[in-house]
Amino acid sequence: MWRNWAGNVAARPVRTVAPASAGELAEVLRAAAADGLTAKAVGSGHSFTSAAATGGVLIRPERLTAIRSIDKAAGTVTAEAGVQLKHLNAALAAEGLSPTNMGDIMEQTVAGATSTGTHGTGRDSGSIAAQITALEIVTADGSVLTCSADERPEVFAAARVGLGALGVISAVTFAVEPVFLLTAREEPMPFDRVMSEFDAMAAENEHFEFYWFPHTDSCNTKRNNRSQGPAAPLPAVRGWIDDELLSNGVFQAACAVGRAAPAAIPGIARISSRALSARTYTDIPYKVFTSPRRVRFVEMEYAVPREAAVDAIRQLKAMVERSSLRISFPVEVRVAPADDIALSTASGRDSAYIAVHMYRGSRYQEYFTAVEKIMTERGGRPHWGKMHTRDADYFRTVYPRFAEFTQLRDQLDPGRLFANDYLRRVLGS
Repeated sequence: MWRNWAGNVAARPVRTVAPASAGELAEVLRAAAADGLTAKAVGSGHSFTSAAATGGVLIRPERLTAIRSIDKAAGTVTAEAGVQLKHLNAALAAEGLSPTNMGDIMEQTVAGATSTGTHGTGRDSGSIAAQITALEIVTADGSVLTCSADERPEVFAAARVGLGALGVISAVTFAVEPVFLLTAREEPMPFDRVMSEFDAMAAENEHFEFYWFPHTDSCNTKRNNRSQGPAAPLPAVRGWIDDELLSNGVFQAACAVGRAAPAAIPGIARISSRALSARTYTDIPYKVFTSPRRVRFVEMEYAVPREAAVDAIRQLKAMVERSSLRISFPVEVRVAPADDIALSTASGRDSAYIAVHMYRGSRYQEYFTAVEKIMTERGGRPHWGKMHTRDADYFRTVYPRFAEFTQLRDQLDPGRLFANDYLRRVLGS
């Protein structure tokens, strides 16, 4: 039995394998096809959808974990599919290098994170997939295919966010740059001020995001910008209190209380919104962008056109306030520039990401359904690795390049070796 991180998806494959090279991976796929089985690769299980679930052959990543090369002159790093982001970041930092942008969780594998469109927040810099310069993919017939902007560009345009539908990624090459410093400024701010200044803060800061605490008028803003230094990391004790004790330990206890006694959630939310005070610190990128996430939850996230963000967030807040819902998790809002990846949630348009969460084991359906209605009314695109109810008919209306992707899928996997229930829903059969 395989389960994802949140525990909401499980699969019982016929067999589980862990190939150690692209050649071994090709043999696995040929054997699966010969046996009439489907095949899916899993990463760290941080997706909340069943994108990686299979009743056929489950391909695990733990032996595809080499960092094949770090080329300082070219500004690239090539990592095998199973390398976790935390190990990639540490290896790059040791060489004086860094990705330009990243998300806030480092547990994912490079292939899993890119295939589902994992992202952080950035005015000018996009998702992890947008930083890919080349891919090595093993296709359904066992061929090892490489692609880039110059080699098989039609595959490169789609496979950077490929949903596991085009083949199994065996290695990824990313653009990197000399390591730099970021100054993080984290500051509580009233909801109405954040809404009135949202466009300005998104434009004036390299990396802007905020959290709104439901049942309150309070937000916590985060503005990260490059700095000449010197480095001024958070003191170890302050970092532990904020990021471990409050954001994980106390928050875990508060969520458990809220699940048992929902009426207590608004009061807990008011306390939580005041618990984290303003702080400023300067450090290397991954120590600023990322933070530990030990409280388990389920999540839905939609990308809406940037110009629709404030209206969507206000509607979300109004919906919560007029409902009987009790929401213990803050709503997270980030931004990203348009990119050129066919099924990226930022494909062709500047985007704002609005993410809602519920503590694992809580009833989330009513909340997520109401949020989804608000987002889809604005042409929202759900994160491929987070919960949603959309299908292929919907995606044809919000992704101008949807047919381009499905036609490539027909070429690379005509027998649907990589199919599962999730892909049949979101891409069609």
